[in-house]
Amino acid sequence: MKLFAKTFVFSCAVLSCALFSSVDAHAAAANEGVKVQVNDKLVQFSEGQPVVDRSSQLQVPFRPLMEALGYSISWSKDGREVRVSMKKGDQTLELKTGDSFVSVNGKQVDVGSMIGMDQGSVYVPLRFVSETLGSKVQWDEENQIAIVDADGKYHAPAWYKPKKQDTLITFAKGYIGVPYSWGGTTPAGFDCSGFVRYVFTQNRGIELPRTSMGMFDSAGVAVAYPNPGDLVFFKKSGTSHVGIYIGSGQFISATTSRGVQIDSLFSSYWGTGYIGARSI
Repeated sequence: MKLFAKTFVFSCAVLSCALFSSVDAHAAAANEGVKVQVNDKLVQFSEGQPVVDRSSQLQVPFRPLMEALGYSISWSKDGREVRVSMKKGDQTLELKTGDSFVSVNGKQVDVGSMIGMDQGSVYVPLRFVSETLGSKVQWDEENQIAIVDADGKYHAPAWYKPKKQDTLITFAKGYIGVPYSWGGTTPAGFDCSGFVRYVFTQNRGIELPRTSMGMFDSAGVAVAYPNPGDLVFFKKSGTSHVGIYIGSGQFISATTSRGVQIDSLFSSYWGTGYIGARSI
């Protein structure tokens, strides 16, 4: 399982003015949060979020998870700790913050780490679901989703992480309508290469050559057919033009007539001037 760089510390959180045990963990960066899915639906965590602890275990706020699994839940205070009872059919689960076990129908089951609390949410390791409740858990590395197959069936991810070219294209579309400016390299006004260079620098941290011909000569690798996110090049009346291919025969670029806009690669104007594509 992938670990994340940012460190998240379960503080001695306060609930009803009481302090609880603390646990250290590594958390996903805000834009790359680990998600949990039960069957075909993502579990919605309104307060605390899933985190990966220093033992590489995925720690999950138990209440949203257990409710998604069909358990009814009740709380009570036990001194400075919180005791939780969960029930589904003839199965009763009980746990207490600070312990490292869960009671299943009166039998203690070790969960491998201390049950902690942060910001009003009690956390349990997700392995508890597979090892104690018997539900298979799939880990989708690409999309960072733990999928709990509570019904015993395989389930595809309910959410897919946006591809890099998708985020780049979305970023580029945010500048539609920005006026053309000869030599322009900022949102105050772009020329064609200034626009492409700005998008790649800001969105991917990639420095491209300043001119369209410089990009055509040395940026990335030449490709026979462009994919979304690739550069497309044109030569019209002795001048050169570059844009970003966005799929379905369309590309986005800074034009002298209407500024940043989307055009068809196969239009009567651009189609006759197309000279090739390069993948960055």
